Amino acid sequence: MNRLHQRHICWRRWLKPAVGQLTFVLLILPAHSVRFHAAELLTHPATGFEMRKVPATTLQMAGANLQIDFLGVEPDLPRTCIITEISQAARAVATYYGRFPVSSARILVVVAAGEHGVLHGTTWGRKDGYPALTRLVVGQDTTRHELETNWIMTHELVHTALASLPDAQHWLEEGIATYVEPIARSQAGQLDAEKVWADMLEGMRHGEPQEFDRGLDHTHAWGRTYWGGALFCLVADVEIRKQTNNRYGLQDALRAIVAAGRTIDKEWPLKRILIIGDNATGTAVLQDLYKKWSGTPVRIDLPQLWQVLGIHVENGRTVFDDAAPLSQMRLGITASRQGKMKAEHDCL
Repeated sequence: MNRLHQRHICWRRWLKPAVGQLTFVLLILPAHSVRFHAAELLTHPATGFEMRKVPATTLQMAGANLQIDFLGVEPDLPRTCIITEISQAARAVATYYGRFPVSSARILVVVAAGEHGVLHGTTWGRKDGYPALTRLVVGQDTTRHELETNWIMTHELVHTALASLPDAQHWLEEGIATYVEPIARSQAGQLDAEKVWADMLEGMRHGEPQEFDRGLDHTHAWGRTYWGGALFCLVADVEIRKQTNNRYGLQDALRAIVAAGRTIDKEWPLKRILIIGDNATGTAVLQDLYKKWSGTPVRIDLPQLWQVLGIHVENGRTVFDDAAPLSQMRLGITASRQGKMKAEHDCL
């Protein structure tokens, strides 16, 4: 079955805590322009009822054109607040990958009557004339705080950075999105490192293999798909840094995959994608880990990993030990190569 037209669906992950309060900003830069298009009438594909689409907004972001369309009812907040959050998500992804992964994308915001929060997202490759199409369902009654603590938008846009894989490897698509999302936001100055690691401390344990597990390619439970894939990414990141004396990490591998054009609008064998990533770091970490994890349940001593990274919980708070053996690797994972980006917040 052609994976290019299948969906990356991200529902509320009830085992991933909501992120804490963030500084919510709209970045106004010369490379980021906005254009509005005329309204039109559309037929809702599910109901068949005609409804008005508000004027589209086009963002020029990190070399990409992002068209944002709204469908459904009018949100309680100004639409500019939602556009600002999408802009923040796109900039976090561009920060992590060094560019926005695809040249253009359409982001369809469906506003659901009587609902709260960003409810779920869906991302397709090569659809409706765009390399990537993301649909976000946002509640009409969504508050500014719910937007500011949203992670789904960034998670969905991360999906654009990897070629569509066969169903057996869906765990890597979701695992990369789960792992990269908070790190990208941290690198863009949108999320504290303490929150990144607190969520990983809570979430990674859900990615461990359980009874009857047959490896990531053959076990498609929710925890293994999202957090099992994220755990693969974390272990790969640390191992690459070990082998390169912290010179390279998973980010370098994933950037190389995007630079090679292995994005969501393409289908590509996973083994060939992993070779691209490994060549970028001068290691064979991704290929070696895939050989071990794909068909065999591999357990990680997470308490020991957190200890050597210098992460522990004290009085209910996540604290860091910068004297731990791998503390510099922990710092390297969330450190921004471009520095934190700040600007004024204005969504009124």
